Amino acid sequence: MRKLSIKLRVTLWFTLFMVVIVAACLGFLFAMGAQEAARSAQNQVLDAVVEALDEIEYDDGRIEIDDDLEYFNDGVYISVYSTEGALMYGRLPSAYLMEEAFSDGRIRSVDDGSDTWYVYDILHSAGLDIRVWVRGVISYSRTSSTLISMIRLAAAVFPALVLLAAAGGYLLVNRAFRPVRQIAEAADRINDGNDLSRRIGLKKGRDEIYTLAMTFDRMFDRLQVSFEREKQFTSDVSHELRTPTAVIISQCEYALEEARTLDEAKDALSTVLDQAERMSSMIGQLLTLSRADRGQNQLHLELINLSELTMMVAEQAQELAEKSAISVETQIEPDLLIHGDETMLMRMLLNLTENGIKYGRPGGHLRVRLSQTADSCVRGEIQDDGIGISPEHLPKIWDRFYQVNPARSSSDSGVGLGLPMVKYIAEAHGGSITAESREGEGTTFIFTLPR
Repeated sequence: MRKLSIKLRVTLWFTLFMVVIVAACLGFLFAMGAQEAARSAQNQVLDAVVEALDEIEYDDGRIEIDDDLEYFNDGVYISVYSTEGALMYGRLPSAYLMEEAFSDGRIRSVDDGSDTWYVYDILHSAGLDIRVWVRGVISYSRTSSTLISMIRLAAAVFPALVLLAAAGGYLLVNRAFRPVRQIAEAADRINDGNDLSRRIGLKKGRDEIYTLAMTFDRMFDRLQVSFEREKQFTSDVSHELRTPTAVIISQCEYALEEARTLDEAKDALSTVLDQAERMSSMIGQLLTLSRADRGQNQLHLELINLSELTMMVAEQAQELAEKSAISVETQIEPDLLIHGDETMLMRMLLNLTENGIKYGRPGGHLRVRLSQTADSCVRGEIQDDGIGISPEHLPKIWDRFYQVNPARSSSDSGVGLGLPMVKYIAEAHGGSITAESREGEGTTFIFTLPR
């Protein structure tokens, strides 16, 4: 049975179930029919004998039987006997060979091996002291002939019903399993062609199969997004590593072959060091984000005065901002305490402030604000008045390696991992971060963290 397909197994079980149900129903109907036939035969013989009593009279010392009395009445054989058992009128069925003793007022069932007979006797007082026995005999098989015909018909039709049930069950199961077949075929096409854009595409329904198909389609959507993201990620990493690698190789070749003085060699090594540090920074960020994707990063939570931490980062940012004549303005509410990872939160604040300075307007402002909200959260804002971000690019700035425009992809602009890192750190602390920007007017990053 286990080697058969589910469709065939369900069909066999359905057929067996239908056969059992039909057989039980027929058995019940035949049993009830047999009881009804027996009851009908008994009533017939009783009524025939009672009617016969009216045709037996006593006249001038003699028993007279009216000519209207028929020895065969509606399947019942009527006979009249003296008290000594001598037959006075009527006859018995030729097939009835039993010599049954008389029993007044009781219907008896007699089986002679070939048929079942119902016998009913009444001791009738014809007149004065004269009595006679009136006997009625009826064949059960005659009264149950219709039932027997039905049984024979059922025996002939039953195999056809079994075949019909099997065929009907197979069609129903085949139709019910059609969506499952579509799911399997779609999965095979995706597996064979490596095309994650294919979908099962069942029409709308409410049963479990359609729910399963929709679940698979949603899963394929997520797989496609993940697969495309992974391909893009691999391409971006390769692109970002290619430039510093090429610089390192060229500088090493220059130092080995072209450098004539120690200073020239040191300049080449300095360039190599810068590119190596950039690669190291990128690899570190990628490792952190990769661990975050796998849920392996563990925050080292402690009670932190976020106000002091933010002020310290703002002071560090001021040194960088002076190169572009950007002034850093702070509006920080004191003593805002949260439980967090100090190293990660510092990295988040540094990334946001450095981003604001890097893309800020020379001679402009960088505003750092920190306050407590009504729902006991800490709200931070890092606002610059620089080049801004266009609306079509704004939702994508959180994607890894995404860079908005050539102005944001210069050699000193990083590799597009800073904002994804910021987003991870905020969400890892149970908070969130959003960005508001107008092209040419500046950008504001807003983060909230639970206290």
